[in-house]
Amino acid sequence: MKISEKARNALYIGTLCSVSYLAVYFVRNILSAVTPKMVGLGFTEEYIGTLSSAYFVFYAVGQLINGMIGDKIKAKYMLSLGLLFAGIMNLVFSRVADIPGASLLAYGLSGFSLAMIYGPMTKTVAENTDPILATRCSVGYTFASFFGSPIAGIAAAFLAWESVFFVGSGALALMAVVVFMFFTVFEKKGIVKYNQYKKEKEKGSIRVLIEHQIIKFSLISMITGIVRTAVVFWLPTYISQHLGFSEEKAALLFTVTTLAISTNTFIAVFVFEKLRRKIDLTLIIMFSVAAVSFLLAYLVSQPALNLIFMVLAVMGSNGAASMLWSYYCPSLRDTGMVSSATGFLDFLSYIAAAVSSSAFANAVSGIGWGNLILVWMGLAVCGLLVSIPYKKIR
Repeated sequence: MKISEKARNALYIGTLCSVSYLAVYFVRNILSAVTPKMVGLGFTEEYIGTLSSAYFVFYAVGQLINGMIGDKIKAKYMLSLGLLFAGIMNLVFSRVADIPGASLLAYGLSGFSLAMIYGPMTKTVAENTDPILATRCSVGYTFASFFGSPIAGIAAAFLAWESVFFVGSGALALMAVVVFMFFTVFEKKGIVKYNQYKKEKEKGSIRVLIEHQIIKFSLISMITGIVRTAVVFWLPTYISQHLGFSEEKAALLFTVTTLAISTNTFIAVFVFEKLRRKIDLTLIIMFSVAAVSFLLAYLVSQPALNLIFMVLAVMGSNGAASMLWSYYCPSLRDTGMVSSATGFLDFLSYIAAAVSSSAFANAVSGIGWGNLILVWMGLAVCGLLVSIPYKKIR
């Protein structure tokens, strides 16, 4: 069967974006994966929680700023520079991790640099592929984002924590060069073109986005951001402390569980397609699965079953997130504000994650892991309520 030119071009763009995002999320999950080892060497959970919060804040602000810039500057420059600067900052962090002020700044700047990637990348995909192909491309790099966790887990299981950061820095630097080269080729061949869609100035940016349900999806972004970022960040520590596994087993189990979680994008899109692309109904199902699974994780203490329910809970919430990033954001193509809107939604997602990550670190010693699971279940219930449409299910 012959592949059409549009499908082939979408494959080229989607593959490059997916590989780039895999490197991004490998590096983003390193601190989470090596947390048990760092705690074993004397670093405290509170300090690591502060690091993760600083990262999320810098990343969130970066998404807001870089999202707007991404609507004006070529993705080739945004992506390659972001990857390169992030690689440098991660290397610096591994050398100054025991110096509180310097480590916070270095790790935060790494987050700001990586925030140069997603908005411009989504804009490029949305403007250079048909809507259904844009969704499939988005599925590819959304899957890559979840698949980065098990890769980080594997590296953490076999390498010293500093070495994992070193490998991550090398991966980002390499991808910076690859992205710049391939985007240059794509531009020359006409596969990638810029600014094909303009803002609807007569209505105003805010009004246009409100008409596209930006408020509803902002709430969903914050709820899923807490689960897919802050909850998953603390998963290795949860496995080690609450379920009683050793540091090495916790790292390997984190790899296995996040590998399973990475498949949720395909599951969510499969359900979405089977429901005839009804996004509201898909969101309701995903949040329902998350809420019920968190409840079961609270009720069942047997380690293996507890971990299975926890994985199902995260998969449900991440399935809802997949609808947001793989379908909703690319659907904003006609507004001419894909990068700005995507950056804004990611900003909200990571601000929520920043606040919650630090809160979770303190809550562990305050209310315990069990009650914290109930908090996570409450988030899933809130997502379910937000997803219920006032009008007919779309």
